[in-house]
Amino acid sequence: MNMYLIVLLMLIAALLFAAINVMREYERAVVFFLGKFQTVKGPGLILIIPVIQQMVKVDLRTVVFDVPTQDVISRDNVSVKVNAVIYFRVIDPEKAIIQVENYFEATSQLAQTTLRSILGQHELDEMLASREQLNIGIQKILDEQTDSWGIKVTNVELKHVDLDESMIRAMAKQAEAERERRAKVIHAKGEFEASEQLVAAARVLGESPQAIQLRYMQTLTEISGEGNSTIVFPLPVDLISSFLKKD
Repeated sequence: MNMYLIVLLMLIAALLFAAINVMREYERAVVFFLGKFQTVKGPGLILIIPVIQQMVKVDLRTVVFDVPTQDVISRDNVSVKVNAVIYFRVIDPEKAIIQVENYFEATSQLAQTTLRSILGQHELDEMLASREQLNIGIQKILDEQTDSWGIKVTNVELKHVDLDESMIRAMAKQAEAERERRAKVIHAKGEFEASEQLVAAARVLGESPQAIQLRYMQTLTEISGEGNSTIVFPLPVDLISSFLKKD
């Protein structure tokens, strides 16, 4: 009789031990009663009746998922390899367990297909220069589609956009040609502005003979300061005509 009592006490102790569960601050327990959803418990100490009740533990912390490299063809038919990282977390444990079989795998696959779909709608220059806008666009789409799973996608970051060697060389040639074009445009603008200034200066000198004489004198002064031993400089008759008239 004592043996049966000892076995019974041991069985009760084992059931109590199995019933006691402790959920951490970032954990929740989705509890099912005979297979039917009952409630979400935690954090702290919770009791689960063995056999009658079952629980599924859910982690509420942010998950950092590195999206594998995806082959993407841009809108301008350039093949690139793109990888990204997404940050998401469970905000509704009930939906995360009931509405989808494996919320992590589902979010992972959705992130990969969405990345290829969205980037394929943009040209290569947009991928390289407008990453912030692309990150926000992908994040919004993922967040909307995972809302029914109780998942919140908080951030998406494109990490690398890798090009083929031939495309890198072509882009380098394009950039060099663009720099040359800009240099020629700047040089042409400089020549145009200089010609305008020369025309304006000629107009002023033509209206004032005294200004021409002063310019000649200034030129003589500049040349004489260069240390030349002999200077041959044409002297206009107009410059000394005033002196000849006085004589």
